[in-house]
Amino acid sequence: MEQVSTAVQKLERLLEEGLASGKVRRFDVPVTADGINVSNDEDNEGGAEEGGLFYAGSYRFGERTYRWTPQERQVRQLLELDGEKAAKVIAALGHKQRLDLLRAVMMQPLTGAELVEKLGMGTTGQLYHHIKALQGAGLLVQEERGGRYSLPDRRALPLLLLLAAAADLLETSNYLDMTEVRSNAGVYLGSAANGNDPHLLLWALLENAILEHRAGFCRGVTIFVHGDRSVTISDDGRGIPVKALAHTEVPKVQSVMTEIQRPELSAPFYAPGGEKGISVAVINALSQKLSVEIRREETVYRQDYRHGIPQSGVMKIGKTKETGTSVTVEPDAELFPTGFDIAVIEQRIAEIAAATPGLQLLLHTNQG
Repeated sequence: MEQVSTAVQKLERLLEEGLASGKVRRFDVPVTADGINVSNDEDNEGGAEEGGLFYAGSYRFGERTYRWTPQERQVRQLLELDGEKAAKVIAALGHKQRLDLLRAVMMQPLTGAELVEKLGMGTTGQLYHHIKALQGAGLLVQEERGGRYSLPDRRALPLLLLLAAAADLLETSNYLDMTEVRSNAGVYLGSAANGNDPHLLLWALLENAILEHRAGFCRGVTIFVHGDRSVTISDDGRGIPVKALAHTEVPKVQSVMTEIQRPELSAPFYAPGGEKGISVAVINALSQKLSVEIRREETVYRQDYRHGIPQSGVMKIGKTKETGTSVTVEPDAELFPTGFDIAVIEQRIAEIAAATPGLQLLLHTNQG
C-alpha cells in the first residue's frame, strides 16, 4: 500500500505541474457515476491544450514486482498516432484466444502443452498459429526452444492499460451484437412475405410474464396498445433486479436488456420458422425505442433505450408499494412496416387465458 500511495503522490505532483503549466485544466463540475465529468468549455480562450492522461501502476509476477513511475500522454499525441500502425497493434490482439494466451502467461510462464490444456485448444497447431503472430509482434517470448512462454517485461504495462481501456468499453460489444440482430432479423422472426410481424415482440414479452406467474410471483398482466405504434406490457411480478451483477458495474436490468449472447437472462420465445429465440435483449435490438419501468423495493426505476443502446442509466423516478415490470416497445418501422392488430392481440389473450387460468389478462387500447 505504501508503494501505491507513493505512486499516487507522484501522479498528483505531475497533475499539479500540468495545471501550473496550462497543459491541464481543472473543471469544478459534478462527476457522474462512471467517473466522468463534462462541462461547457465556454471559458476556453483557444490556447489550452486538448488535455492529457496520467497513469502509473504495479504488477506482481511470481516473486518479481514491476513498478511504473507516473507517465503522461498528451491527448494531441494520442490523436495524431500513426493510424495504420495503431490498427495493426489492435488487430494483433483482436482475437479472444490471443488475449486469453497473453493473460495466461501474465499469471505464470507456460509451455505450449500447458497452454493447450489451460485454454482448452483442440490442437497445438491452433496454438502455434497465434503464438507465431504474437512473437512476431514482440508480445511473447520463449525461454528456450521448447521452453515456457512469457510476456516481455516492457510489454506488461501497455497490455494492462489496453485491458483497462477495454474494460470501460465492454458494453459496446453488446451493441455490436444488436446491430448483427437487426441485420439478420429473419433468424429470430422467421421468414415473412409481407414484412415482419410486430406481434412476435409482444408474444415474447408476454412469455416472460407467464413464466413469472408460473413461478408464483405474478397474478396479472395488462397490455396497453398506444396510438404511436408502441405497446406496453405491465405485470405485477417481482420486478427485474436493478443491482449490479457480481464483478461488474452493469445493473442486472441492463444486462437483461442488452446481452444478446446470454439468452438465459430472460425467457426466449421461438417464432415459427425462427432459428433462434427472441429474448428481451433481441426485442430491444429490434425496437426503435424501448423503456423499462421497474417497481421494486418500494422504488420506481426507469431506463430508456434507442435501437438497444441505453440513453440513460437506471434512474429512480418515484416511490411505490407495488412490484412489477412495465416494458414499452416501439418496433423499428423499417423492420416492422405494419402496426399492432387489436383482433390478433385479443385472440392471443384468449389462448393464454385458456392455458393459464390463474393469470388475469387485461387489454387497453388507445389507437385513436
